[in-house]
Amino acid sequence: MPPALAAAYGGANGGGSVGHAELGVEVNIDTEIRSHTLSVLVDNEAGVLARVIGLFSGRGYNIESLTVAEVDPAKNLSRITVLTSGTPMVIEQIKAQLGRLVPVHTVVDLTIEGPHVARELVLIKVAGSGEPRVESLRIADIFRARVVDSTNDSFIFELTGSSDKLDAFIELMKPLGLVEVSRTGIVAINRGRGAT
Repeated sequence: MPPALAAAYGGANGGGSVGHAELGVEVNIDTEIRSHTLSVLVDNEAGVLARVIGLFSGRGYNIESLTVAEVDPAKNLSRITVLTSGTPMVIEQIKAQLGRLVPVHTVVDLTIEGPHVARELVLIKVAGSGEPRVESLRIADIFRARVVDSTNDSFIFELTGSSDKLDAFIELMKPLGLVEVSRTGIVAINRGRGAT
């Protein structure tokens, strides 16, 4: 962002206000980029995921995490959970454009709707022997990771939790022989009695 424009908007990544003294109007503009978790209920039919992804890629929106699964076989519905980021204006555009797609029933921004639970699953392969092997087991126990496969020189750990927790575990495994990581992406649901 050019310096003059950044100053007018309150900084390159912050919010601010732009005054229009000649009009007697002050407009508040929030330009801070934030992550948002969107829950999209769609018909479970061929091509729906391609249309949703096409909307993001065609407009240059980033997908940080994407999960999809059937959630109501009787009604033939699937839930797509998307973690994306942008300014409030961009997030509103994404929600509006998703809502206009034909197979979409609802679009809920869990980040602004209130308290929600978000989790992710990761499988982590660690190879090693001796003290690094023992240390990886100690750390796994602290994080409540389960050993789902073991050989004489490797483990596969399964861990569920917030993305931050998974990131921390992965970082600790790097010096101990991290070989491979496979992540599911975030799934999320509103807290309380109401449906998402």
